[in-house]
Amino acid sequence: MLKSHNLKYIAFIIPALVYVSALSIFPAALSVYRSFLTPGGSYTFSNYSALLHYGLVKALIDTMLVSIGALILQLFLALFIAMIMVKPFRGNRLFSSLVIIPYGISTVVSAFIFSQIFSAVGGYANSFIVDFGFRPIDWVATSSSSLSVVVIADYWKNTPLVALILFSGLSGLSPSMYEAAKTDGAGAFRRFFSITLPNLAPIMAIALLIRGVSEFNIFALPLVIIGYNPPLITTLIYEFYQTSSTTIYYSYAASTILLFIILGYASIVLWKGGAKSYER
Repeated sequence: MLKSHNLKYIAFIIPALVYVSALSIFPAALSVYRSFLTPGGSYTFSNYSALLHYGLVKALIDTMLVSIGALILQLFLALFIAMIMVKPFRGNRLFSSLVIIPYGISTVVSAFIFSQIFSAVGGYANSFIVDFGFRPIDWVATSSSSLSVVVIADYWKNTPLVALILFSGLSGLSPSMYEAAKTDGAGAFRRFFSITLPNLAPIMAIALLIRGVSEFNIFALPLVIIGYNPPLITTLIYEFYQTSSTTIYYSYAASTILLFIILGYASIVLWKGGAKSYER
């Protein structure tokens, strides 16, 4: 039973519970419920089977490719940037300020910038390679090149957030551990793999969780850079956008699939991060 003096603490979390339930849990549950309905109000699985005819498999593959590619680039580059930011050197504050600028730019603006960079006619990327004697490239002519452009734009936009998260983790590591390891003869690589990575694993899991969920919801970047061109590239949000013009119940099915993928991904990341923390 709850003690009377604990009731006042429970009262403080009630507004948060109401907020999360009303704006997150209830809409998600309603989408799942309606994904099994027909326009006539009967229950069916046809909404999910119909998605196969709307390119669901390609949408899943493209979403996974964009998400995994962007996350790998963001994690490695952000770790490199964070390890520079944590070092005391002249110009550190200026470097840190320049690093976070891309994250402060609107997603649509970032997408427009990269659409100009990788434009087939007059783009900055083509102008650069032409100066070296190469032929211009139509960057959005194929599915692979389109995905690459989206991945590059996405990792440029969101790497600063991952770098700041990893920087906070690196700042909390005790310098005495590195000094003791250096005294024992451990080199830079040994200190990195034996001290930095194991202690940074939970923070990296948080960064991957935050960015991974956003990656599965990517929509504005490919829509602005490439436009709505399903034969080249499509994601689950693209599928939601497309099927909503056919029937809203197909859209509910697409959003339900996205919801369960995100929940599965979050569970795996949290489980892996928690397991590593427990081992230490």
